[in-house]
Amino acid sequence: MNARPDARDFATPQKFGIGQPVPRAEDPVLVRGEGRYTDDLALDGQAYGVFVRSPIAHGHLRGIDAEAALAMPGVLAVIKAADLDGYGTIGNALPFKNQDGTPMRKPVHPSLSLDRVRYVGEPIALVVAETLAGARDAAEAVVLDIEDLPVVTTPDEAAAEGAPLLHDDAPGNLALDFRTGDQAATEAAFAKAAHVTSLDLLNNRLVINPMEPRSAIGVYEPQDGRFTLHVGSQGVFGLRNNLADGVLKQPRDKVRVLTGNVGGSFGMKAPVYPEYLPLLEAAKRLGRPVKWTDLRSESFLSDHHGRDVAVTADLALDPQGNFLAFRVKGRANMGGYLNPLAPLFQTVNIARNMVGVYRTPVFDVEVACLFTNTTPIGAYRGAGRPEGNYFIERLIDTAAAEMNLDRVELRRRNHIRPADMPYKAPSGLTYDSGDFPAVLDRALAAADWDGFAARRAESEAEGKLRGIGIGDYLEITAPPQNEMGGIRFEADGTVTIVTGTLDYGQGHLTPFAQVLHDRLGIPVDRIRLLQGDSDQLIAGGGTGGSKSLMASGTALVEAGDLVIAKGREAAASVLEAGPADIEFRDGRFTIAGTDRGIGLLDLAAKVRSGLPDPSAPKSLDVAHTHKESPSAFPNGCHVAEVEVDPETGVATVVRYTTVNDFGTLVNPMLVEGQLHGGVVQGIGQALMERTAYDEQGQLVTGSFMDYCLPRASDAPFMGFESHAVPATTNPLGVKGCGEAGCAGSLPSVMNALVDALRPRGIRHINMPATPQAIWSALQDAGNAA
Repeated sequence: MNARPDARDFATPQKFGIGQPVPRAEDPVLVRGEGRYTDDLALDGQAYGVFVRSPIAHGHLRGIDAEAALAMPGVLAVIKAADLDGYGTIGNALPFKNQDGTPMRKPVHPSLSLDRVRYVGEPIALVVAETLAGARDAAEAVVLDIEDLPVVTTPDEAAAEGAPLLHDDAPGNLALDFRTGDQAATEAAFAKAAHVTSLDLLNNRLVINPMEPRSAIGVYEPQDGRFTLHVGSQGVFGLRNNLADGVLKQPRDKVRVLTGNVGGSFGMKAPVYPEYLPLLEAAKRLGRPVKWTDLRSESFLSDHHGRDVAVTADLALDPQGNFLAFRVKGRANMGGYLNPLAPLFQTVNIARNMVGVYRTPVFDVEVACLFTNTTPIGAYRGAGRPEGNYFIERLIDTAAAEMNLDRVELRRRNHIRPADMPYKAPSGLTYDSGDFPAVLDRALAAADWDGFAARRAESEAEGKLRGIGIGDYLEITAPPQNEMGGIRFEADGTVTIVTGTLDYGQGHLTPFAQVLHDRLGIPVDRIRLLQGDSDQLIAGGGTGGSKSLMASGTALVEAGDLVIAKGREAAASVLEAGPADIEFRDGRFTIAGTDRGIGLLDLAAKVRSGLPDPSAPKSLDVAHTHKESPSAFPNGCHVAEVEVDPETGVATVVRYTTVNDFGTLVNPMLVEGQLHGGVVQGIGQALMERTAYDEQGQLVTGSFMDYCLPRASDAPFMGFESHAVPATTNPLGVKGCGEAGCAGSLPSVMNALVDALRPRGIRHINMPATPQAIWSALQDAGNAA
């Protein structure tokens, strides 16, 4: 389904191998308006669906009166929960256990409300009509009888004695009582500490807001009993499997998922959503495709949200400032139901990533995950990784101030050293590579750390407060799952890469083509990418957790080796030589010691036409599965400078410098672009993005009039440098980069902001540090003084 670039979309006839800053081949296609997103599709005979959603946050669903809607012109059906009997529900496969050893509580999550609603925006019914306007009018005519129940919107409210229960099988609204680390050793470390720093830290809830709202088309083919879902996703193979196994209860070969271009996701479009089953059931009942596209106002309510965890975090240090232990005790908001991957982000991922680049011997992380009457929480760029880095970095800056230590020296003193590699972290993971002290030193030099005092003085002369902050970070990427590395030689002379990862804005075609060009010498203008058809895949882990190039890149390297092996056999037949005498270099097979040879693409054409030797390969195509490999550990240091107007509370990021270790950079231009996007999203979370519910559970920041996203004018110029220490765990030496911008920007921006405010007596301020929050903190500090 993906739009294909023309040869003219690749710039100039140079070597497009690994390490070259090759422009994205996808961009001209999209700029010309030739992309194809789900909402662009118009299938023959399609009808239109609109969801009726709960207008209240908590209540008993007593009845649904759809008679008036069904009587309206062009209305075809109203699908309710009863119509989905026999199908499955939205599942959660995480094997987490409570501290007492009992399994995590996983209340039933129906696709349409059964007898209770638990958040505003929960889907209750699907109205299908001949036209979109007709479906919208009919949806407004559906009458809901809902008996109001008391509402809780925060984990503290949900945990309070006597709080209303959202699920009968989740006493105390508790989904999971999570704990990891070494509790006894951590307590012992704190008992002998010379100094303990403690902070109450909030990682604020975010509305994810990709450029393209969610959209899907359900199709049913009665002749073979097969469902097809056209949908924006992060990987069709996994989505197909989860949809078939858990929801449709159908054999996998009876379900197909197709994804074209995707306008952003950031983790949000990965899971099975409640809307998918009603669309497919409606298509089955009506015998025609049924299309649905979210309005932006619905997206604010129905797309899962991100982050939302509050913790008390402590750091224990000895008299010299060496880290002895950290501990975290917090409460995380799950929303009304468990997202399919929740609460991975607020538990395991925080614990693993909080260790960061430091020699912290032990830790103890305890998080209570609670249900509330809010939109469910799911993955958002980094999914626990930025949270962990933010918590430890804020503790370090605060400890330095409390102990009268230099914050740079405190980090240096506790860094894991290159000589420590491979380093067994207390998380149980082993870091294979990295030079964290060198990255820090290089970032300080690039940021002109020593010249900051003069810049601060200049700001003060203009009545402004100025601060500088460090965000030293390390991320643990998701471990690559089994991933397909398919290489297909087409009749038109092009070569198709078939992969189970999926590009939803990253620009996969170009770096994947660079890897294949580097391995097989195939001109990049001949390379195409197939990624969005589950029928074409034999494996696929999807895109997420900054693992795509590790997974698909490694799969392509291995598949390329298989192509070369098959090519030697075929070339031996064509060149009338023994396979052992055939060499391969720069896209050409030759007889060793001679100039007799044949190019790979010419050989593929000959093989396709048929070779006289019956034992020769019938095709050079390869459908290979790369077995999962370890996580990687991208790391870096970001340095931000923030200027505050004390009269208004407005904070502006005025300088930003990054030095990053992403291992081998296949395409530095794309890596820098990924970093820019993540940094801007981090700035948005730190200073602007506020998700607020009222006491009735209504989202009061439910539009762009109320919810502030960063704009181009809010983004500083970003310095970008690479200090690459290639990973040793994959053949390309890559480490992943997609989520690092958030991991570095949250702590660097907030540390800089507190550095600006500390002279006014402010020790800490929580995200989002909006102008109102900063102004109020300054007034309170002034009154206290």
